[in-house]
Amino acid sequence: MAGAIASRMSFSSLKRKQPKTFTVRIATMDAEMEFSCEVKWKGKDLFDLVCRTLGLRETWFFGLQYIIKDTVAWLKMDKKVLDHDVPTEEPVTFHFLAKFYPENAEEELVQEITQHLFFLQVKKQILDEKIYCPPEASVLLASYAVQAKYGDYDPNVHKRGFLAQEELLPKRVINLYQMTPEMWEERITAWYAEHRGRARDEAEMEYLKIAQDLEMYGVNYFAIRFTIKPLDKKIDVFKFNSSKLRVNKLILQLCIGNHDLFMRRRKADSLEVQQMKAQAREEKARKQMERQRLAREKQMREEAERKRDELERRLMQLKEEATMANEALMRSEETADLLAEKAQITEEEAKLLAQKAAEAEQEMQRIKATAIRTEEEKRLMEQKVLEAEMLALKMAEESERRAKEADQLKQDLQEARESERRAKQKLLEITSKSSYTSMNSSTTALPTDLPSFNLISESLSFDFKDTDMKRLSMEIEKEKVEYMEKSKHLQEQLNELKTEIEALKLKERETALDILHNENASRGNSKHNTIKKLTLQSTKSRVAFFEEL
Repeated sequence: MAGAIASRMSFSSLKRKQPKTFTVRIATMDAEMEFSCEVKWKGKDLFDLVCRTLGLRETWFFGLQYIIKDTVAWLKMDKKVLDHDVPTEEPVTFHFLAKFYPENAEEELVQEITQHLFFLQVKKQILDEKIYCPPEASVLLASYAVQAKYGDYDPNVHKRGFLAQEELLPKRVINLYQMTPEMWEERITAWYAEHRGRARDEAEMEYLKIAQDLEMYGVNYFAIRFTIKPLDKKIDVFKFNSSKLRVNKLILQLCIGNHDLFMRRRKADSLEVQQMKAQAREEKARKQMERQRLAREKQMREEAERKRDELERRLMQLKEEATMANEALMRSEETADLLAEKAQITEEEAKLLAQKAAEAEQEMQRIKATAIRTEEEKRLMEQKVLEAEMLALKMAEESERRAKEADQLKQDLQEARESERRAKQKLLEITSKSSYTSMNSSTTALPTDLPSFNLISESLSFDFKDTDMKRLSMEIEKEKVEYMEKSKHLQEQLNELKTEIEALKLKERETALDILHNENASRGNSKHNTIKKLTLQSTKSRVAFFEEL
């Protein structure tokens, strides 16, 4: 009995030592998270925890993937996490990935987080060459990826070489053509510039709308042995299997999941999905209005900045004019002072000459009045009188010339003072304008925060009424028509790019997928044609076929 008691005690102590939790690491396409999980948790418990953390509600597209013995496996929802063939060391790592793909991304993907995760996963699959993508489509997809990351193209910011460190094209495409990285960047940037105005979610959706038409989008490949049977029940049954049991189970699991999703698409949306779509429409309308508001504010900001720059330029121009007027005024004052001084000197010289002329005249009269006693004296006196007359005449002419020069100087002085008066008046006007401009400039100066523009005094309130929804529906229809026109234009651009780079292709570097794609394109075979042929079969036969699986 003592042995039994000891055995029970040992078992109890061992049970207490076993850990009740374990650590799990979840890797998404752009982040990693760690959770502490209970040992009794099933796959659904962990999956729901991850979805709640991400804020994801469209859970039916996703799953938790892990690798076991070089084979991909997915966590089962109804099975305990630790009962799977997962590694024993902690943290146990799972990858949160899209397991099933939508037929039409724009119609089926409601949440922005769902769209973003699909964008990142499909982009990686294209770059890793798990999804074959033609070269011209690769360039277009790269331009949308750049728009999603960098926003609108700005030549002042996005200068030559800004994509040098970005992985945007599959290595197969780069090696297939004799083109430098600069040449690829030039072609990507040319399309990137045309996407101006698209938000991140819009650019990502455009990426998915193009990628979903690729032949290998949403397709998983396995090495299998099989016989083939068409969908017609009159022909033998379609069977296939793999050499690995785990792969067979995975194929069956994917078939069941795809069948469930196929049936889900053909049923009316559940109340939850209807609510999600209504919220998505409201969110889309709200974002549209927000973008319009931001665009208006940006336009007003740019207009205000333009007016400010114009006022600053005008102020600088007025300052330059004021400086020039002030310099002209100073030169006028200096000229007036010099002319006044010269006029004064000329006037004094004229007075002195007039005085000398008067003295000469008096001397001449005195000489004439003097009696000449001898002929010699008379002759000498006549000569002196003649010289005196000549001197008096010369003095009179010089006096007249000096008087005219003084009058001219007085006139120049008057004109100089008039110029000085006009310069002062001009300076006064410029000073008045400058003060007025400074006052206006101070009132129109831009603060750092946008609300001080006094352009929008209160936040927008959104009231989604029936009329708003009808208007939104009309806008959506209009966008569909515009999308069809843009798709036609886009196809023409793709064909032009394909023709342009075809001359640079290195035929010897074409892969088997390149050759197969070209053959299918020349025959007119595409995924759309295949799907169209399949849809001609009755829905009942397809449902029955999947149910037999």
